[in-house]
Amino acid sequence: MKFHGVYLASVLKIIFALLLIIALIYFIDRFTGNHLSSFFSTRCLDYRQKNYSIKLNDRLVNYSDAAKLRGVKASRNETELKEKISEGKLVRVRSGNKYIIEDMKYSSPYVTKESKALIEEIGRRFREKTSGKGIRGAKFIVTSMTRQTENMKSLKSNNSNASANSPHLYGNAFDITYKRFIARKLFLTNCDNKYLKEALAEVIWQLRAEKKCWATYERGQNCFHVVAR
Repeated sequence: MKFHGVYLASVLKIIFALLLIIALIYFIDRFTGNHLSSFFSTRCLDYRQKNYSIKLNDRLVNYSDAAKLRGVKASRNETELKEKISEGKLVRVRSGNKYIIEDMKYSSPYVTKESKALIEEIGRRFREKTSGKGIRGAKFIVTSMTRQTENMKSLKSNNSNASANSPHLYGNAFDITYKRFIARKLFLTNCDNKYLKEALAEVIWQLRAEKKCWATYERGQNCFHVVAR
């Protein structure tokens, strides 16, 4: 009987703690504009976001020469890449409060100053656009930046779209995945991810319309390929 009494007391304590947490969430929600409930929400919302990804249809053949002129000379190896970094031709891009720089196998997290400014602008506009939809602190993930000619062969075995004339060689190109995002929300639903994808595509499309970049929707690689102009 004593064992059952102890067990019942433990269960009651757990129930009481859960009720206290629920009450706390309710009152915090009342004073924070439902931000906490949105953190736990698993509802699939209709964001009424138009599709812009299909509008990102620039072809490499149409801009490769211009991209090459606007970038730096291709680096054959890490030594040449480091020389450009020491000369200030390429700058480091680190994760921040608007985007994440993923660990890269076939490229390095360095781009031209103009490209870094473009990433910052995409991050600023993306955060501004998504924060009004209940998804707070949304970040996109950059998966690829500047490559060396030495690692292009290795990349081609995994990516049939890899080109010997890729703007990634000239320091002014980067890829942003549209499959994964980070936000201050416990669960990102399929609707959340679809919205974030098309919201990001719209931001890039706007910058493309402003002649600040070229962009391609790469379905096979699950990314938006962006080149600073």
